[in-house]
Parts: sequence; structure tokens; C-alpha cells
Amino acid sequence: MPVPWFLLSLALGRSPAVLPLERLVGPQNTARCSPGLSCHLWDGDLLCLPGNIVSPSGPVLVPTHLQTELMLRCHQETDCDLCVRVAVHLAVHGHWQEPKDEEQFGRAGDSELEEARNASLQAQVVLSFNSYTTARCVLLEVKVPAAFVQPGQSVGSVVFDCFEAALGAEVQIWSYTQPMYQKELNFTQQLPDCKGHEVRDSIQSCWALPWLNVSADGDDVYLVLDVSKEQHFGLSLYWNQVENSVKHWWHRNLTGPQNITLNHTDLVPCLCIQVWPLEPDSTRTSICPFRKDARAHRNLWRAAQLQLLPPRGWRLDAPCSLPAEATLCWQALGGGPCQPLVPPMTRENVTVNKALEFPLLEGHPNLCVQVSSWEKLQLQECLWSDSLGPLKDDMLLVETRGPQDNRSLCALEPSGCTPLLSRTTTMAAHLGEHLLQDLQSGQCLQLWNDDLGALWACPMNKYTHQRWALVWLACLLFAAVLFLLLLLKKGHVKAAARGRAALLLYSADDEGFECLVGALASALCQLPLRVAVDLWSRRELSAHGPLAWFHAQRRQTLQEGGVVILLFSPGAVALCHEWLQDRASALGAHSAHDAFAASLNCVLPDFLQGRAPGRYVGAYFDSLLRPDAVPALFRAVPVLALPSQLPDFLRALQGPGIPHPGRLGDRAEQVSQALQPVLDSCLRPPGTPETGCEMGPEKGDRT
Repeated sequence: MPVPWFLLSLALGRSPAVLPLERLVGPQNTARCSPGLSCHLWDGDLLCLPGNIVSPSGPVLVPTHLQTELMLRCHQETDCDLCVRVAVHLAVHGHWQEPKDEEQFGRAGDSELEEARNASLQAQVVLSFNSYTTARCVLLEVKVPAAFVQPGQSVGSVVFDCFEAALGAEVQIWSYTQPMYQKELNFTQQLPDCKGHEVRDSIQSCWALPWLNVSADGDDVYLVLDVSKEQHFGLSLYWNQVENSVKHWWHRNLTGPQNITLNHTDLVPCLCIQVWPLEPDSTRTSICPFRKDARAHRNLWRAAQLQLLPPRGWRLDAPCSLPAEATLCWQALGGGPCQPLVPPMTRENVTVNKALEFPLLEGHPNLCVQVSSWEKLQLQECLWSDSLGPLKDDMLLVETRGPQDNRSLCALEPSGCTPLLSRTTTMAAHLGEHLLQDLQSGQCLQLWNDDLGALWACPMNKYTHQRWALVWLACLLFAAVLFLLLLLKKGHVKAAARGRAALLLYSADDEGFECLVGALASALCQLPLRVAVDLWSRRELSAHGPLAWFHAQRRQTLQEGGVVILLFSPGAVALCHEWLQDRASALGAHSAHDAFAASLNCVLPDFLQGRAPGRYVGAYFDSLLRPDAVPALFRAVPVLALPSQLPDFLRALQGPGIPHPGRLGDRAEQVSQALQPVLDSCLRPPGTPETGCEMGPEKGDRT
């Protein structure tokens, strides 16, 4: 079953929710006023001649507001005509003027002014009523007592019964006074036709009309005419276009009942339905049920088309009138939005199905027309593309002319209109002098010219080749930079393959601890890490001294993005405390081969000045040293226990590019297996036979 979408009855039956109209019996016209006012209706109609507006010399009555009410003028109980009651609201306009020369007139002027203020106001109010079948003009005399006269205040209203009018007519009502003291009031109203519940039961011409339902089911719209099988009627579908012009679309003489199906794509806002009995002088009733339908408005814009009318004309074709504005715009070859051209064509309302002229000298494929509705772009067509070919790589120059022959030129670009000789970084500014030379040598095409300015289209083809040369140069430069980056990346990859540099510093507490340090350094070299330790550099230590060796190794390690490992032991902790208390005695108490003692002059200042994070990592063997024994100063960097925290220790050493957690665990296991035998040997009680230990790649290198 169709779902009711719009229901409109055009036949018998009364809706209980609609109040009946007031009925007037007899043909007489009458007038009445608000309490306190007196009014009189002149006999017969008069000729409406408003005249000119005059200035009042004192307070006058003027109409301020018009109000209408529908009524029925009945000759018999069921023989009525539609009638319009009009109420005119009045107010006092102006004020009493004081005498200009009080000494000359004296008390006589005062008495005349007082007499005028105590007199009543009188006005002749004209009501004019016009429709396509009726034109009437009546005169109402109104008097207002002096007590009601207050400048700027409303005094009441006068009501006229009533103007007869045809069903469905559009009526216009004017009101003014004679003489006129202000511009006349006007009011326009669309009267109901037979579809209105309030009139169809009392007007005989409406009785014969069929019952019409408009309903929707999916993509289909149904017109259901429920009439008897013997009744013949006419049905017409038409487009109610601009200025009430009608374009018929479909017409049939039918016999009821009938069901007519329309596709939803046929709906437009101005599609109307007219129905009437096939009888002489029958009343025709029209409805336009799709005016507010969203689908109908979308279909209307889909059906609208822009057409070029040679040589320079154009037209917007659409079934209905459109609330639209049109303007010319310039579409650049490189894409982007089409830029409006206020001159030569200002944004103006469009009349559909009417030929319009472009104020141009020449056509150009880049000139387009934009049609917008409520500031939303609906249509855009480059009308000359079919006749003049595709878009051209032209620059539009806008010439503006001012007083005293002042001229300025700018080039239309996506960022706006750029002055040709400006210092901006746009293409137009870069080529400004060349474009001026092209314009002066006649290489540009003039599209428009008048007193306000001109438009010129200048070819850019010869400059395009220069642009491509610059593009190729930029591409080559980019390729060279990319190649250099690849080489640098390859160097980093090679460096990563060699391993990160690490400088291992420790205190030589005893021969067993040195053996443990050598085992740790050897295990770290297998990760891979490039480890530097003084055990493997005794010749350099003897030749240059521990301080020079430490400085050289530290500088190289940090320059390569490496890390310095501080391996804490009881001797190292004691040395740090001694250095903090008395630096001179701490350094003099140790041998020339002790790099740890020599390094404290540089290591401790790094920690004191906050430069240690990212450069240093601390470690200690948990079986040889308690965690709280490490001085608090060194807690600014990670201090990890070995071998219990080996994974975290290796992760801190390897830095960025941490391997997969599984691989890191395997490497930690390898280092732990290498350390454990040596660590057990260091912890063996005194008197137990020692096992040999390897201190580095060159076993026993202590020379």
C-alpha cells in the first residue's frame, strides 16, 4: 500500500478541525469602527487617484496596518461567494505647531491653538481592491474625538465588509488617505480555491470536483482520483514558470476513478496539477504540491542547463524559475577554483529560459559561467570549450582605470590579482616585465573593454618551456641530494654493522676483577659492540699516559655516537668518594696504568653539570657490590646490575634500532654464559686453585 505523503481533498466532506467562515447575508457593503470612533461609508465606488504626498500642518490620521479575514457572502444557505473583510488600523501622525511669532499674535494665537486641540480629527480613508476579475475603490470617513488624539498613538480601526473575489485569485489591497500624508499601505493575499475545507461546502461550483490524493511509494508518486465511474473530468500536469507563465506537460480527459503514476525524477517544484469536471463553465482548481519537496529541488538543478547562443549570448534552461545568481569566471589551465570576474559581469539574478548577452569583445575557452543559489555553487560551464577547444595556458591581465587616466595592471592568479611589478614570489610577479612587453607588442587578446577597465588574455606557452627547464634542473638536484642521502645511509648501515662504540672504564681492584672485566669486554665484542678498554691498550697507556689515552678514546666514542660504560666496584666507589673529598690525593694514590682514576677529572664534571644522560651507562656486579653503594651522583644515568639485568644493560648499550626482544634475550644469555665461570672464580674462597682467564682478544696482553 502506498504511504500517505501529501493528502489534498478537492471534493465533498468537511474536516472537523477547520472552523467555518463567517457568513454575510445580502449584497450590502458596510463599515464599522472601534469604540469611540465614528465612520461613514460613501455610496458607490470611486476612481482611485492617490496623488502626491503632502506635509501636514498638524496632527492627522494615517493608516498603519492592514488586516484581512475571509468570509462568505451568501444569497441562499448553500449559494455563497468568497468575500474579503479588510480592517484598517489608524494612528495619529504629526503634532501641533506653535505660533512662530508669539508677540505678534499674543492671546489670539493661543486661543486658536487651544480650539484646534479640542477639535476632533477627521480623515478620508481610501481602500483599493484588485484581482484579475475585480477592481474596486471605496471611501471611508472616520472621525476621532479630541480625547483620542495623542501624536504617535494608535486610535483604533475601521472595518469594511466586504470585497467579493474569485476562488484561487491573488488580490492586492492598498490603503491611503485623501490627501496623502505618507506612502500608501499595500497587502497581497492568495485566496483559497476549492481545495480549502472552509469554502468548498458552501460554494456550489466546488461540489463537482473530484477527490485527489497525492501519495508516494518508494521512487513512484501516485495521483489517485476517487470519483464515480460515470463522471468525466479533465486532468492536466503543467509547469508554473516565471511570471505565472504556464508550460503544459501532460493533459488527458478521463473517466473516474483513475490512478496515475509519476516517477520521482519527474518532480520539480513548479509541477502543478489541474483538475476540472468536463462541464460548461466548470471551475478549475490547481495545486502545486511539490514546492517544498527536497527531491523536486534536486531534480530541478539536475535538469538545469547552461547553453551558449552565438555569437556572445547564453541562456539558463530550467523547467521552473530558480533563485539563482550568475557571474563570469576565469578557469586556469592548472586547475583550482574558477575565479569570479566582477567586471565585466556583476553577480546578478538570473531569469531562466531567457537569452542573455555577455558584455565581451571576444570569446575564450577559459571563460566560464557560474550559477549559484544561496551562496552555494550549483552549475559551472565553460561555454566556449566546444567551439574554441580545450583550456589554454593563458594569463588573464586585469586593467583598472581610475580618474585622470590612472591605470593599473594585475594578473589573476589563484592567490588573487597580483600587480605585475610587485616583489612577491608568484609567477606573475616574476614575469611581470615580460607580460607588459607582450601586452604592448599586441600579443595579448583583449576580451573586454569599457570605461572601468579591460581584460587581456596573454599566452604563456613560451614561458612554459622555461618552467620545464627549471623543473628538470630541480629534478636533477633532487636526484643528487637523494643519492648523497643514500650514500650517507649506507655509511650509517656499515657503521651499524661494525657495532656501536663503547668505552669501558673500571678500577683495577685486583687481578681477579681485571679477569672479570676482560671476560665482559670480550663478550660484548660478540654482540657486536666495538669495545675500548685499557686492558687491551697497555702499550698506549705506557706511551701517552692514562689521561691522554682516556681523552682520545672518550672523544672518538662520543663523536661516533657511542657510550661510556662506568663499571663500579668497591675500589671504584672508594675512588669516587676520595675524588669528591680531595681530588689531588685521589689521583696521586693510583698507578700510571689506572685509566679510571685519570678519567674522574672529566667524568664527574659531566655528571655535576648535567651532561651525562645519553652518554654514560653505569653497571656493577650484584655479587660484588650492593646497589646502594653506588654514589647518588651517578644515578642520573641507568645503573644496572650484572648479570641479573643483562637485557636492560644490552638495550642501553645498543641505543636506537633495538633488535627483536627474542634476539636481545639470546644475546643476554650468551654474555651471561661467558661471565658466569669467571664470576664464580672471583668468588671462590682463598686457597682454591685458580683457573685461567682470558682478558681479551690477545690472551694475557699486559705488556
